[in-house]
Amino acid sequence: MTGPPDGAGLRAWPVEGLGEVRRGTALVDLLDGVDLHDGDVVCVTSKVVAKAEGRQRHQDREEAITQETVRVVARRGAARIVENRLGLVMAAAGVDASNTEVGTVVLLPEDPDASARRLREDVRARHGLDVAVVVTDTAGRAWRTGQTDLAIGVAGIEPLDVLDGQVDGYGNPLVVTAPAVADELASLAELVTGKLGGRPVSVVRGLAARVLPAGDHGPGAAVLLRPRRQNMFALGAREAVVAAVRGRDADCFGAPAPAEEVVDALRSCGLDAVVDGPGVRLRLDTGRPGVRDQVVALERARLVCHAHGWGPFSDTGPAAPTSGDAVFLSPGDS
Repeated sequence: MTGPPDGAGLRAWPVEGLGEVRRGTALVDLLDGVDLHDGDVVCVTSKVVAKAEGRQRHQDREEAITQETVRVVARRGAARIVENRLGLVMAAAGVDASNTEVGTVVLLPEDPDASARRLREDVRARHGLDVAVVVTDTAGRAWRTGQTDLAIGVAGIEPLDVLDGQVDGYGNPLVVTAPAVADELASLAELVTGKLGGRPVSVVRGLAARVLPAGDHGPGAAVLLRPRRQNMFALGAREAVVAAVRGRDADCFGAPAPAEEVVDALRSCGLDAVVDGPGVRLRLDTGRPGVRDQVVALERARLVCHAHGWGPFSDTGPAAPTSGDAVFLSPGDS
């Protein structure tokens, strides 16, 4: 087996010898003396960007997390997974109390994509080079232990490599295939910089074919954010139950489910339901003398239907909802 041809593959290395970055530091200064080529990708941690932009605060961390939070996704004890003002879902809203002076916290940059574009333009103006820039941050993964770095700001490279519609070597069409190139670059950068070495900037070489022409910054990292209605994990397990009970946060449950799926869910809860035209009919046992069981069944059905994007029910019986079947409709049919 032979090795790769000369120049093939990727090379990544950290920028050594950088001092403390403070408010007002020009990030392009950090690249003076660095061996940069056209087509390189410069990766810089969000913390360094934030410090340069004055996002360091003398503030209680929990207070800062609350201020940066738009929506709580999940809470376990003191730990909070939230959606922050940038639309990112992460622990503690991205507020960090590490690698900063005791008693201070660092918030995420105001606009990481704009920060990436600005650094890219500064490199072009000072060095005459066309590089891409990725602003990185650390986040956990919903299904796995540990953290990796991901891209929260991107300029000069397409964050996604959308391959839908192409075919593999066996002739199979690719569907929902879009490697997150920017996130992969961020993780590579973290491997070479580490967390404790004081090396927040790195360079990746070997992707020149992906770097966009000068002046074309691409769509930015914003395209990596999954819309809430497409997110199958927009709420934690406990929080989803509470949202259904409250009858709120319906957008976190996604688009309305098909009627057959709603019926399956209702039946799994011991409820007698059938598809009825455009709706779902909950068949109540009107022969029972009491109404308590009917009320419980209706409330249980309401919670299940709300979580599937359906409701409210309309009474088809002669009197109160407990005296006849209930029909649930999706928003498009109500």
